[in-house]
Amino acid sequence: MIEHLRGQLAELTPTQAVVECCGVGYGANISLNTYSALQGKTECKLYISEVIREDAHVLYGFCTREERELFLLLVTVPGIGGNTARMILSSFSPDELVSVITAGNANALKAVKGIGLKTAQRVLVDLKDKVGSLGSAASAVDLGHAVPGVADEAVSALTMLGFAALPSKKVVSAILADSPGLHVEEIIKQALKRL
Repeated sequence: MIEHLRGQLAELTPTQAVVECCGVGYGANISLNTYSALQGKTECKLYISEVIREDAHVLYGFCTREERELFLLLVTVPGIGGNTARMILSSFSPDELVSVITAGNANALKAVKGIGLKTAQRVLVDLKDKVGSLGSAASAVDLGHAVPGVADEAVSALTMLGFAALPSKKVVSAILADSPGLHVEEIIKQALKRL
């Protein structure tokens, strides 16, 4: 089992990071929180959750142990797989997610793509007693500076997450019309709540 990867950050997109360790590039699926933390870095350490299926070995990478712990808790809930858990972690910071779960806010969870009312309620029931210790330890992430082509990068990330390109472009355009100075991570978080 892979516990963590430490090495050169070879590639970074809002949904994936490639970490080069001893000449081997490991591709790890990441959340927007991890993407924000990795921006501008040349070296990194990712805490890994390895999912081995019959047809693939998939790595999910996180900048903090707390975010990985939340991911591991989320995937124990029936109906939530790795990609849905990553979508939830892209919609909320670890602190926000702990607050949502402890407060029993099913509507906030329901706003995430792929989460219906029953699944949201199941997350709250299954995880309410398990997330208490994670909230205070989870740290906020600095968003850094916006880069040119933010709209294209946000649309690209949304399409990689499974959304159609045309609706993604419309939502990103609407978000930028309301708040033109947003960083790509904030655009994607708002888009996830609107799509």
